[in-house]
Amino acid sequence: MEDGESYRDHIATVDQSGKRIWLYPKKPSGKFYNARTWVSFIFLVIFLSMPFIRVDGEQFLLLNVLERKFVLFGLLFTPQDFHLFVLAMLTFLVFIILFTVVFGRLFCGWVCPQTVFMEMIFRKIEYWIEGNSGEQRKLDNGPWTAEKIRKKTIKHVVFFSISVIVSNYFLAYIIGTDKVLKIIQEPVGQNFSGFIAMLIFSGLFYGVFARLREQVCTTICPYGRLQSVLLVKESMVVVYDHLRGEPRGKLKKNTAPSTTVPEYSEVASGSPAEAIRQAVGSAHEEIKRTAVLGDCIDCNLCVAVCPTGIDIRNGTQLECTNCTACIDACDEVMVKVKRPKGLVRFDSMTGVEAGKRKIFTTRVYAYTAVLAALLALDIFLLTRRGDIESIILRSPGQLYQQKDETHLTNLYTFILINKSTKELPITMQLATPGGQITMIGKAPGSIPKGGKVEGAFFVEMPTELLASRKTPLVIDIFSNGKKIDEVDTNFMGPGK
Repeated sequence: MEDGESYRDHIATVDQSGKRIWLYPKKPSGKFYNARTWVSFIFLVIFLSMPFIRVDGEQFLLLNVLERKFVLFGLLFTPQDFHLFVLAMLTFLVFIILFTVVFGRLFCGWVCPQTVFMEMIFRKIEYWIEGNSGEQRKLDNGPWTAEKIRKKTIKHVVFFSISVIVSNYFLAYIIGTDKVLKIIQEPVGQNFSGFIAMLIFSGLFYGVFARLREQVCTTICPYGRLQSVLLVKESMVVVYDHLRGEPRGKLKKNTAPSTTVPEYSEVASGSPAEAIRQAVGSAHEEIKRTAVLGDCIDCNLCVAVCPTGIDIRNGTQLECTNCTACIDACDEVMVKVKRPKGLVRFDSMTGVEAGKRKIFTTRVYAYTAVLAALLALDIFLLTRRGDIESIILRSPGQLYQQKDETHLTNLYTFILINKSTKELPITMQLATPGGQITMIGKAPGSIPKGGKVEGAFFVEMPTELLASRKTPLVIDIFSNGKKIDEVDTNFMGPGK
């Protein structure tokens, strides 16, 4: 390309023929890698323990799409609370947008489950069994010896075993811990469909971590695509300081580049003036290229450790997950060649080019305002969310009935949904004076957590209190003597 950015035409893991280039990233080391290891450890502790944390008997976090049951931080959300769930997801999306505008894909490189499992578990096991990048490449390109068969077998058996464990944990977040343990403990014949689901999930996870790997981040994950429209020059990302590093060149010991410009007599005496100017100009360019080199010694270690195979020196790219492996590699080299660290660092393009950072831009303030408004709305709606969802409707197609000379009745149906995490005893009372409720069949009694009861009842009203065809009624719902909901409806009469 004329602009010299041909790397943007393709991803680093695919060659010109469309064939995948298998990556062998060098094992990283350094302060950022150590920090990522601790962050990953904390993530794994939370991930592995959360399915067993209970609040009033409910899982702390459950996303049961099949049964339309969602538990977020101990709060039970029924299908009737779908608007709250959508609002919570919208708030989370705005937070992700704001976080990306400020910090780029830092989430991807540090706490994304795909990265944590791939780089901190599966990749480390691979280093342990097959060795570092060079040894892995040599093993893959070599013949199938007994040693190769042994290492490959051990690696893939361990990979699949861990995939089974991971898949069971992810299923626990979807169908619940109790059901997963039931599938594991009972014979296969009693839970054949659950067993098949586990095998499918395990196979998917194994395929992701054994074969797909970085392709999930570079071609599948939609968040990576969002980065192109969310990042700005002020965003904090892993960036190469091209002002300090260019022009790059190999480090040579005990050699000093020539800094002299050829004299007029040295340029082919008798040559035309244009040829002389060209020769002198070429010499100046050669001096500029060889004599004034930047701090980058072109060691390519930043590329060697990259899990997505990019060259960070080409600039910010969609494939970069901000894992900071290249920062550790470059800092280590800078220390060895006695140059300042930070040639590759966590900074913004504005910070590199202007020497100062400006995080709080107009866009950041706008996203922050939207996020604050959504959070306020979430809190307001959650505080007003009751334990009971009450639906009381006058039976359609039914007219009023004459009970006696002084009283009329209307038929109503009701649905009471328990949105709390505990069983609730329920009674209904008519708050409108003068009338009374007569249940048809059994009274509601109590409603199990997350459950519902349905039924019907008559409301009896004196004719003298019916001033019009529609008379407003108020029905109160009580639990343990405390009013927990109130429903407004109408009583149909003959009118006056």
